[in-house]
Amino acid sequence: MVEPSQSLKLFVVMSKAYRAINDYTNKFIQKEGINPTEFAVLELLYHKGEQPLQHIGDKILLASGSITYVVDKLEKKGFLRRVACPTDRRVTYAQITEDGTEFLEGIFPAHQERIEEIMNVLSNEEKAIAIECMKKIGKATPAK
Repeated sequence: MVEPSQSLKLFVVMSKAYRAINDYTNKFIQKEGINPTEFAVLELLYHKGEQPLQHIGDKILLASGSITYVVDKLEKKGFLRRVACPTDRRVTYAQITEDGTEFLEGIFPAHQERIEEIMNVLSNEEKAIAIECMKKIGKATPAK
């Protein structure tokens, strides 16, 4: 039997850790009545302000074909609205509503607390090293 390389081991460990963290945080989000993708869109709009619909997919790692569906769902819930760009009719922005802001402000602190709880197994120095290592891997990965 061939022993896996350190690179392959690292890939497997990173994948398992990501899945565990994602599963843990997604269960909380889903209990609040939205799915993780809807949460990601709301969180993006809350922290970064209105965004062109065409750019949301890239920012939250979602296929562009799915954006319309997610935006439609959030719009029906009253959490966001579409706003036409005044200078370019081809562009439509997604903008968080007051209800969306209120909803996110109601659940985000607990979401952040859950992430802190998970990550606090590392010291601040270890977190900084992990951040730099993940950035280095991300930058070295060939583009699509």
